[in-house]
Formats: sequence, structure tokens, C-alpha cells
Amino acid sequence: MGIPGDEILSRVATGDGHGENTSYFDGWKAYDNDPFHPIHNPNGVIQMGLAENQLCLDLMRDWIRKNPQASICTKEGVSEFEAIANFQDYHGLPDFRKAIAKFMEKARGGRARFDPERIVMSGGATGAQETIAFCLANPGDAFLIPTPYYPAFDRDFRWRTGVQLLPIRCHSHDNFKITEAELAAAYRKARDSKIRVKGILITNPSNPLGTTMDRETLRTLVRFANEERIHLVCDEIFSGTVFDGPEYVSVAEILQEDPSTCDGDLIHIVYSLSKDLGVPGFRVGIIYSYNDAVVSCARRMSSFGLVSTQTQLLLASMLGDDDFTTDLLAESRRRLMHRHRAFTAGLEGVGIRCLQSNAGLFCWMSLKPLLKDATAEGEAELWRVIVNEVKLNISPGSSFHCTEPGWFRACFANMDEETMETALRRIRTFVRRANDAATAAKTKKRWDTSLRLSLPRRFEEMTVLTPRLMSPRSPLVQAAT
Repeated sequence: MGIPGDEILSRVATGDGHGENTSYFDGWKAYDNDPFHPIHNPNGVIQMGLAENQLCLDLMRDWIRKNPQASICTKEGVSEFEAIANFQDYHGLPDFRKAIAKFMEKARGGRARFDPERIVMSGGATGAQETIAFCLANPGDAFLIPTPYYPAFDRDFRWRTGVQLLPIRCHSHDNFKITEAELAAAYRKARDSKIRVKGILITNPSNPLGTTMDRETLRTLVRFANEERIHLVCDEIFSGTVFDGPEYVSVAEILQEDPSTCDGDLIHIVYSLSKDLGVPGFRVGIIYSYNDAVVSCARRMSSFGLVSTQTQLLLASMLGDDDFTTDLLAESRRRLMHRHRAFTAGLEGVGIRCLQSNAGLFCWMSLKPLLKDATAEGEAELWRVIVNEVKLNISPGSSFHCTEPGWFRACFANMDEETMETALRRIRTFVRRANDAATAAKTKKRWDTSLRLSLPRRFEEMTVLTPRLMSPRSPLVQAAT
């Protein structure tokens, strides 16, 4: 007797744990099916859901041209081909680990120190998050996480590990700061529900808020973790994107200031070069743990997602160039500040308020005045109009587990200035239309028909899970046929 049809595949294969069926990824599908191009498709969807840093790629291209010996794919560097092409163990090239540790220090203003022997490689921050979850928790265990948070944590941290993520409620009235009261409440709620809490997961700087944690908040988290004997995992992949005050504080600083405040075995950092350098395609993720057992286990697990030695060789040389990395980080911050100010000023011109931020590649903007209804359904309706009619892929707050309708994340560093200006023009036109419609609605008692909030059939077809066209940087998996 054969296996029943619904049992042929595993629960992972047949389940929805990846989280692809959410508005966060639906926006990607809309873009993939109708991507904007200034010449070939000027009315297409502009990708503002991609937190990618393209502002300083020109500087890295120039460095590579001036340093051809850093690559085995040039006549100047091909002599290293045999050594690099041969098998390398999962510790990584020593020069690569030293360069990464040095760059991590520099990205944090030189106020934190990192030991190259604690650097563990992974296939991007996605692989690093999953590896640290496997090391710290068992299926069914939970980590507390402040809301709103990066949607793909549901994939990276939970999907294959079986670990739960439980919210720490944060609120706009205090700029979504983590409070000790809400932290303790989330911990008690889990404990009362007989759920074993193994740790806290935070992003600093925050994705999607673009804010940095103050020293006192970090001390509170460290102290709480120590008192409850749970782990603190700090995702610091945006640490080099801090472009304005206050000064960035890494959890490594807190630990180094007073090691007695917390058991170092409980502190772990996830890092990547995807955001600070803008090279997500290199798939360079880093786990840095103060726990010897975690370092040992993560290093063994890294064999499932190593960074290629060719990539290690190039980055060891580039990041080892002290003058270059100093200038790169400074120029990146300058360009990010310029882009952030230009984008937020454009939004302010039509009355759109953004959360005050000082880091990251995006803005957390409030479109509450444009909601037909101040509900999750009202937010979804507004989002569909923005994606389908305004042709902008911005991400709704609900996809980040935000409980307050009307917040959206818009990325501004993954495009040139001309595309950003096109996006701002579309926003201005839409907001003016919406304001005119709202004024008319006060007298007509109905929504202006020029702002159709129903979902057109064409867009329904675009969101089917078999997209006809995928962008080169799409996070969605396309089956080979």
C-alpha cells in the first residue's frame, strides 16, 4: 500500500513556515512581474522593499581595478589559484578572519574589540541566524523579540529550527523603544504559558526602524539576560550604516565595559557584509560568540554554508587595506545621510512623517492619515493601492508584526537619485489625490472612485506563487524546469 499523498513529503516541504505568503513577499512578486526601468519600463513598480546599500559600490569597483592581485581571476592573482581552489577547512582563511575582526571594530568606531579566533563564517546573515538558533535552543523553545521586527526572521530563525519568536510589545508613543516593563511582561506571559524562553533576539541598529539602542537599554537587556539565565542575540548587520548621532553602541562595548555585569557565555553577535559593504551576493555572514561551546558547534555547522575561499581572498585583501576601509565607511555614512535627508524632506513636503532615525537603509514612515480605516484591513487596502496603482513596493508594518496600523518601511539606498525622485513624485501625486478624495468624501459621504481600493484581477494573477519573471535579487525561490 502506497504512502498517502499528503505524507509523501515532509512537514517542512508542505508547510508554510518560510513565510513567503505574506505582504512582504507579495510586494516582491509585484515588482518581479513589472520591474521599473527608466527607459524600457518607466511605469513599472519601483523596488523600495529591498534593504540594499548600492551607494558606495563605485568605490569598491575602483579598489578592485587598482588591486587586481586580490582576485585569482586576473593574471596578477592567478598564481594563487591552486592554493585557493583546494579544500579549505571551516575555520576560514586566517587573513580573512583577521580582516573581518578588524573591520567589525572599525564599523563600531573602534570602541569594541573582536578576536579573530571567535569569528565563525556562515552563508549570509540568514545562515548565521539559523545556526545560532540551532546552537542555543531546541524545537518549541522561544526567543523574545521586540516589535516591529524584520519579517524574514520568521524564516531565518524559526522555519527549520522549530524555535518560536514571541513579541515584546513596543509602541510609537515612545518611538518603539524596548521598555523593561514590556520585556518582563513578555517573559512572564511565556512562562505562564509553559513556554521555555531561551533568549532575546534584537537588531541594533533596528530593522525596520532605522534607530540605534541607547546604552541604558542595552544594559537593561544584558542585565535581564543575566538574571534570568537566558541568551541575548544581537543582530548588528547595520552597524556600519549609522550616519547620524547618537553614537552607536554595540553590545560588545557593554560587555567590555564591565564583564561582571553579565556572563559572556550568554552574549552572541550576528554580523554580515551585506549592508555595510552592500555585497549581499557574496553571502558573508558572521557569528561572533563569547561562548566557547557555541563557537565550536557553530564552526562545525558552518560546513553547510561556508564562504567560498575566492571570496575570502578578495575580502581579506580589501578589508585589510586600512586607508581604504576608513575612507569607505566615512563616505558611506556621508552618502547615507544625504540620501536620508533628501528622501525624508521629500516626504515631509506632502505631510508624511517618519520616525526620527539615524541608521539603516530605510525610513519607517507613517501613512496613518491615508488609511480608510485604522485597522489591519485598512492598512492592507492602502498597501494594495500603493503597489498596484502608485507602483511602489513599500512594505506594510503588519508584515513586520507592528500592531499599530499605518506604518510602512521604505528603502532608499538601493537606487540612484533619479529613481528616488521618480518615487517621490509618485508619492506626492498619490497623497494629493488622497487628500482631494478625503475632502470630497466629507461632502459625498463616500470614497472617491478614482482611488479604487479593490484588488484588480491583473494584480491577483501577479501574486500567484508561480511568478513569470523573477528579478536577479529576488529572495524567492524559483523552481528549475
